[in-house]
Amino acid sequence: MSQEDERPPAAVLFDALGADYEKAFAHAPAHLSALEWLTERLPPAARTLDVGSGTGRPTAAALVEAGHSVLGVDVSPVMVELAARQVPGAEFRCADIRDLPLGSDSFDGVCVFFSLLQMTRAQQSALMRRLALALRPGGHLVLSTVAADVEDVEVVFLGREVRATSFAEDDVIAMVEAAGLTVLSRHSPTFTPDHPGAGPEPHLFLYCRREETRG
Repeated sequence: MSQEDERPPAAVLFDALGADYEKAFAHAPAHLSALEWLTERLPPAARTLDVGSGTGRPTAAALVEAGHSVLGVDVSPVMVELAARQVPGAEFRCADIRDLPLGSDSFDGVCVFFSLLQMTRAQQSALMRRLALALRPGGHLVLSTVAADVEDVEVVFLGREVRATSFAEDDVIAMVEAAGLTVLSRHSPTFTPDHPGAGPEPHLFLYCRREETRG
């Protein structure tokens, strides 16, 4: 087995895509709207987590610009290097979020933008539970994915063959609610990436909150 074969598929994919991913997706209106929604609800100097932080733009860059601290986590060393260069005000770690220890009640805000699709359904559900616990009561989480009832199917993404897993829209919401979050609103835009040959993609954005605990 080659060294590349031993790496997480997401690391192989996003090492190869590099800055092309940012060009294709960074200006998606629904993504920018979700960031605006989140930053409006964060306390001053909030601690935030960006899961699958990519090149750092637009997510980490927007959060830093708004005065918040950011921990970005990505499995791709190429992406982490790009992000650290482009958003020096944030902290980035090259790690698999599934293995990274997360303290309870550690973050005021969490971003999960299209970072679940190369995980199994069980891994996605387990990660959402961990992220909900890492969020402080009253904190907010924004999640986006491609909602589809598919499991380990081969798709072409920005010209590359990858395997993807997701849930139908109602099942994504059920997963998030089972993790302990309240879905405040959902948005289902269609977006066409800025990439040769790319077609329209059905996206799902969820705006969520961890409710305050009651004694």
